[in-house]
Amino acid sequence: MDLSVIIVNYNVKYFLEQCLHSVVKASQNLKVEIFVVDNNSVDGSCRMLKEKFPSVRLIENDRNLGFSRANNQAIRKAGGKYVLLLNPDTVIEEDTLYKCYVFMESHPDAGIMGVKMIDGKGRFLPESKRALPRPMVAFYKMFGLSALFPRSRIFGRYHLGYLDRDRTGEVEVLPGAFMLIRKSALDQTGLLDEEFFMYGEDIDLSYRMTKAGFRNYYFPGTTIIHYKGESTRKGSLNYVVTFYRAMIIFARKHFSHKMARSYTMLINLAIYFRASLSIIRRTVKKIILPLLDASMFYTGFLIITPAWEDYRFPGGPGYPPEFMNFFVPAYIFVWIISLYFSGGYDRPLKMFGVVKGIVSGAFFLLVVYALLPETLRFSRALLLLGAAWSLAMSILVRLLPGMLRIPGFELHLYRKKRIVIAGNDGESERVSALLQKTSHKPEIIGFVSPGPERSPASLGMFRQLEEIIRIHRVNEIIFCARDITSGAIIDKMMSLRESGLEYKIAPPESLTIIGSNSINSSDDLYLIEFNSLNKPASIRNKRLFDFSAAVFLLAISPLLMPFVRRPFGFLANIFLVMTGFLSWVGYVPGIEKNRHGLPSVKRGVLNPSDAMRDPVEEPDLKERLNMTYSRDYSIFKDLNIILRGMRELGRKSHKDQPGNPSGT
Repeated sequence: MDLSVIIVNYNVKYFLEQCLHSVVKASQNLKVEIFVVDNNSVDGSCRMLKEKFPSVRLIENDRNLGFSRANNQAIRKAGGKYVLLLNPDTVIEEDTLYKCYVFMESHPDAGIMGVKMIDGKGRFLPESKRALPRPMVAFYKMFGLSALFPRSRIFGRYHLGYLDRDRTGEVEVLPGAFMLIRKSALDQTGLLDEEFFMYGEDIDLSYRMTKAGFRNYYFPGTTIIHYKGESTRKGSLNYVVTFYRAMIIFARKHFSHKMARSYTMLINLAIYFRASLSIIRRTVKKIILPLLDASMFYTGFLIITPAWEDYRFPGGPGYPPEFMNFFVPAYIFVWIISLYFSGGYDRPLKMFGVVKGIVSGAFFLLVVYALLPETLRFSRALLLLGAAWSLAMSILVRLLPGMLRIPGFELHLYRKKRIVIAGNDGESERVSALLQKTSHKPEIIGFVSPGPERSPASLGMFRQLEEIIRIHRVNEIIFCARDITSGAIIDKMMSLRESGLEYKIAPPESLTIIGSNSINSSDDLYLIEFNSLNKPASIRNKRLFDFSAAVFLLAISPLLMPFVRRPFGFLANIFLVMTGFLSWVGYVPGIEKNRHGLPSVKRGVLNPSDAMRDPVEEPDLKERLNMTYSRDYSIFKDLNIILRGMRELGRKSHKDQPGNPSGT
């Protein structure tokens, strides 16, 4: 056996499918075995593997064992001369495995080799090659100097930014996303250190290889795509804590006691520093816009109220202080809440959500105003003038920063994506039909022929893609992986990386189209399944409906309790829903763990089967009910289920609902 490819998977089914398609294509000229170690995924990954890749050797874990332990499970079974540790969120070229095999064969001193990596937009990933995180190197990295001076031989050493990214060379550390290891060297140095749960294991193994007398090579003769998810978002609190704790483990293992203590102090300081920055950044990002809105709204009333008083009460006393001190803040609070639930604070910023939020908030205030006693009805005209001012200002505080391209204020311009599909006629038509079934509904400009002959239905040839993009003002390209090699896709992405285009890849026979830069962004993944409950607006509306329904049911509970089974359970459920521990409606329980990647929802008091006339026992029917509920979710569907299942509102919720392994 020439090569054993090992992929550790955790809830990234669609990326794993695309990765395996590329690995299978790249295995043609070698004897290759492929292992997938699944760390208890709940998105249907194992079922997909068994159906589409039966030759893959699957190891199913009943819990998440972490990256190191999962890889070691497969390494112990591997029979290849070389072992490739590969992330599931990668795409490799057709000749990647062969080129790497030839390189290792011609460099008997090589213990590990890595390759050039780009992200989903065609940009080079600096983590393709790294230096050992010695104290000063780590200091420059942790406190941002390496980012400020990436090409400096002093400050930029962590990512070796001063080395030519297109030149083969010896480096100290290679990334675990693609790590080709000589099996005999691995037998000598030992497997991955299982004390590292995630991060750090690649640094540790790279260092042990060099200590054992082997060399680690960076080889840019082939390129792979590496999408990145939440775990690799460098600014996230999860990344900061997990990565730097891994550095502490490394220091205690390999540095002298005195140096390890100093290193640990430095890293703990960096954790607090970076974690504080992360929390502050996230907090500011969440509250900056509501604070701007509130301050602008109040400023408007400070300007409008005296002017209206001069017009309405010339020479008179005007409105009492309570109006500005209590009623105006109440108006502003209602508008802020209405903006939130209307999507006025969603990113990218949507002007329709702003208009909807202010108008619906003003309507609510007018209704409440009409119900107030005469002594508290100060001025309907002021309320309407304040609403007009608030609408204008809320648009302005989004529009100006958005036009200036200030980070965090990106505007959603409601412009349909103009897409070109690169592939043969049959596959391009399949992908086009798939796109029309999604919620995105993009504008398909046309097809591009990948082969040597131009199809009559195409816009042009693959080699003419740059010209087609310019003439037709294209902003997204979808590559059909069945018709175009991964190598050609990667080359095209790198050549067009400065154009601002989005790129996606459609695996053959798949119902997904994957692309862009993050494995967590719904904008980067086209699905025909389960779009509705994935949307932020649906999640927000479901929570608002749950809370509102709980308040209403509490108000009429004396009337309902005689008709509800387990009346005290009914009261308990009301408070559990109000506090966010339960939802009124969840998935149908009692079936196998989530096989279809349903969006997660809280445990439900009721479920879609409660809307049926007869009890539902068949597992297949339960699954279809869950899939339909997820795909077509609306608050009216929840309301219908509650009305039909009113007698069961005191039911104790089940803990085995799919789509929510934690049960909360």
